[in-house]
Amino acid sequence: MRALTLVADRKLELREAPPPPAPAVGEVQIRIRAVALNHIDVWGWRGMAFAKRKLPLVVGAEAAGEIAAVGPGVTGFGVGDGVVMYGALTCGECRACREGRDNLCENVKGILGFHVDGFARDLLNFPVRLVIRVPEGVAFRDAACAPIAFSTVEHMLFDNAKLRPGETILVHAGGSGIGTAAIKMAKAIGCTVITTVGDDAKAAKAKELGADHVVNYRTDRFEHAVRKLTGKKGVDVVFEHVGADTFNGSLLALKRGGRLVTCGATSGPSTTLNLMQLFQQQYRIFGSFGATMGNIRDSLVKMAAGLTPVIDTEVELADFAAGLERLASRQVFGKIVVHF
Repeated sequence: MRALTLVADRKLELREAPPPPAPAVGEVQIRIRAVALNHIDVWGWRGMAFAKRKLPLVVGAEAAGEIAAVGPGVTGFGVGDGVVMYGALTCGECRACREGRDNLCENVKGILGFHVDGFARDLLNFPVRLVIRVPEGVAFRDAACAPIAFSTVEHMLFDNAKLRPGETILVHAGGSGIGTAAIKMAKAIGCTVITTVGDDAKAAKAKELGADHVVNYRTDRFEHAVRKLTGKKGVDVVFEHVGADTFNGSLLALKRGGRLVTCGATSGPSTTLNLMQLFQQQYRIFGSFGATMGNIRDSLVKMAAGLTPVIDTEVELADFAAGLERLASRQVFGKIVVHF
């Protein structure tokens, strides 16, 4: 079988590998049909691993596929079922796992495609407890965007920020994979959406997607634009994932008592914070990482109901590196999906 393998920083090889054995007790064998790209794939490709790992390493952190074989003791799944997989090897036993807070597992063994072998291979055996069925009618290319992108947004907006219908939200980087998902999810519940983009072409696409107001951050100070658009009140929620370049401006864009939720720092991990502003304005700041199994299920339900991801580009497995280059260039509008 094929396995796309990182052999050195920025060097990928499509290798032949032996197929896995028959699935063991509690496992299913999955034939991968699509892998979706994320910034974590770019970080790993560049050598930005934040924990020990060994190369060569099979890449791919987010994927969808179908059941190829079922191991002993597995019920509820059959050959041919469409599935997605949780991208972290959680223990399933700690308090967080037992309570359904999978992304707070106390004994996680690593993230697939980053610390341990990932999904960019034809076949793999996987614990059935980390497998989620894809609803009928959801395409593999869309389902592949659920385990990280869609579920991350679901967790940020609804578990953490508690976004409510009718509120106003600022979504940063509205052309990104999670930005496009955030726009669609917020509009679906009747929110007013302000988003930032880096060029006029993306601005037009964001408007088509449903954003009420679009700010080109290269030509306008987004925080000033937001204050003007909201009559100097500010927004209820900021969806932040850019980091140092936007964080303090994001706080200025919030109304008193507003909520900021952040899952990323692509422009840098460090900033200074005015603590008087924080407590006087009574901001609430939420850090959000990954998602739970429940968030993935909810994301798939939304996809089945028609709220599908925005796809920027679809490439073949051999063009995985080209997809990473495009993602790193920030020219994307939506997700990049790799087909098998």
